Amino acid sequence: MAVKTHLITDQFAIYNGDCIEVMGSLPDGAADLSVYSPPFAGLYQYSSDDRDLSNAIDFDEFFAHYGFVIDQLSRLTKPGRISAVHCMDIPLSNSGCDAMFDLPGRIILEHERRGFTYGGRFVIWKEPLMVRNRTMMKSLHHKTLCEDSTRVSIANADYLMMFRRKGANTIPVTHETGLDRYAGERQPQASLHHLRGMVGDQKQNQFSQYIWRQYASSVWDDIRIDRVLPYREAKEGEDEKHVHPLQLDVIERAVTLWSNPGETVVTPFMGVGSEVYGAVQLGRKAIGAELKTAYYQQAVLNLQSLDAPSAVDASQCDLFGSMDDAA
Repeated sequence: MAVKTHLITDQFAIYNGDCIEVMGSLPDGAADLSVYSPPFAGLYQYSSDDRDLSNAIDFDEFFAHYGFVIDQLSRLTKPGRISAVHCMDIPLSNSGCDAMFDLPGRIILEHERRGFTYGGRFVIWKEPLMVRNRTMMKSLHHKTLCEDSTRVSIANADYLMMFRRKGANTIPVTHETGLDRYAGERQPQASLHHLRGMVGDQKQNQFSQYIWRQYASSVWDDIRIDRVLPYREAKEGEDEKHVHPLQLDVIERAVTLWSNPGETVVTPFMGVGSEVYGAVQLGRKAIGAELKTAYYQQAVLNLQSLDAPSAVDASQCDLFGSMDDAA
């Protein structure tokens, strides 16, 4: 496997290399869950590497290559288990108001062609002024509204899309004492905290029921947008236009809902390690691949902030594949 470098511990295995080659080395059914944010086609350039999906010349080329990623995830994902994809609609011009490309719709189509069924999407709300300040899109300026409101646009939401691998899940994801930890700005009221982790009739567990009502909503409107891992140190000059990791609240919800402690979470576009970090923090194992060396190096730093994971001999860890031919 052509990997520049790697780090394997008893909690995670991360690789600085092409995700197709990394995933290709893993056995069928290695993933209990995958969570990731693919490059947003046509919107951001992450590096100048020819293997980087963000360098595709058009949407068709992007999806031709992204299809290989979905194929590998289809092979790796156990039947009945979930692949969660973070994405958004893509503005087709800098003004942001002329037209949009339905990236989520195309992602759904490609997954349905490759062994997944579409299970729905969560809308991750973003505050319009914050989006305007971050993107400087003229179509979100109040001045544009005043001058010609046909030229205004919306503050695009993010989506977390849920895809279920075809087949029956043989190992249920259980919550015997309900949900006992809330990832978001809006916390359960103090009067419910004594019910956290209660044993017995879960109809009485109003603490968990409160959390479930928030998680089951189609709109997640209290995700802490800036609750992310450190990433600014990973930026490299002019070869990239964007880096902003997936929010830890989103990752925590996905990992909690769709995997059991001790199971394996895979992320093919690891970035600075957010999905790996979130999975390990919640008692899961994780496998991550990242093409860009600066991102990988930041991921190592971020993961080292977890409780001292111990390094292991890769040859003794079948779950993470053989690294005998790694560069």
